[in-house]
Amino acid sequence: MQQAEQIQRELEQYIDPIKREYLPRFFKTGKGQYGEGDCFLGVVVPNTRAVARRHRNEPFEVSAQLLQSPWHECRLCGLLMLVERYKKSDEKRKTEIVEFYLTQTRHVNNWDLVDLSAPYILGEYLKDKPRDVLYRLADSSLLWEQRIAVVATLPLIKSDDFTDILTLSERLLHHRHDLMHKAVGWMLREVGKRNKAVLVSFLNRHATTMPRTTLRYAIEKFPDEERRTFMAR
Repeated sequence: MQQAEQIQRELEQYIDPIKREYLPRFFKTGKGQYGEGDCFLGVVVPNTRAVARRHRNEPFEVSAQLLQSPWHECRLCGLLMLVERYKKSDEKRKTEIVEFYLTQTRHVNNWDLVDLSAPYILGEYLKDKPRDVLYRLADSSLLWEQRIAVVATLPLIKSDDFTDILTLSERLLHHRHDLMHKAVGWMLREVGKRNKAVLVSFLNRHATTMPRTTLRYAIEKFPDEERRTFMAR
C-alpha cells in the first residue's frame, strides 16, 4: 500500500483547483448519471501520464491498489502504468499484463479509463490472436466492459482488419446507452477513414434502424450532402 500512497501524493502535486471543480461535471458524476459517485483530484491527463511513466515498472499489486482508489486519477494512473509497461515488454510480459488487465475491468469504470487503456493493451495484444474475449466482454452486463470490447478494436481497424468491429457493431447497434452509441459510431468512423466502401456498405444495411448518435458519429467525415442523405433515411 505504501507505494500506491506515494503515487497518489505525486499526483496531488499537480492538482488544479479549477479542474477539480470542473471534472465531476464533465464526467457526469451526479446521481443517476453514468459516472455517479466518481471523485476527482483535479489532475489533467498529461500530468497523470508523467507520473505513470515514472512508475511503469511497479508490480501489478501497485496498479491493483490504485485501481481500487475512489480517486479517478489514481485509477487512470494505474492503467497508464500498464500501458507504458506494455510498450516496453516482451511477448511473455505482454500476456501477463493483458491477463491482469482483464481481472481489473470492473475498475475501468469511466469512458476515458476505457479509451486510454483498452486499445493500447488489449487491442494491441489481439492483433495476431483469437478475439473471443471481445465477444465475452460485449455480452457483459457491465457498460464499461462492453465499451472495452468496442474500443479495443481500434488497433485492429488501423491494421485494416474490420471483421470484429462490424460484427460487434451489429450486436450493439441497439444498445440503450448513449455512450455506447458514441463508441460504436467512433469505431465505424475509423473504419471509414481506412476504407469508405466498407463503411458505406455497412450503413446501407443499417442506417435506417441504427441510433442517430451512432450514425452521426460514423459519417462525421463524409461530405455535407452525403451526410445529409444518410441522416434523412
